[in-house]
Amino acid sequence: LGIGLLQALTQIQEQTLVFVPKIVAVFVVLLIFLPFAGSALGSLMTDIAARIAAY
Repeated sequence: LGIGLLQALTQIQEQTLVFVPKIVAVFVVLLIFLPFAGSALGSLMTDIAARIAAY
């Protein structure tokens, strides 16, 4: 029983140790690319608004 519990706890910890770096990597990528994406989207919306106003 003790060995089974130890194996279950170890398996949960291994999954968590694999999952946490993936989440951290996603947040780092978002922090790097979100300003660029926001700028591009802002430029696109400004261009669309200008074209609608000119029409």
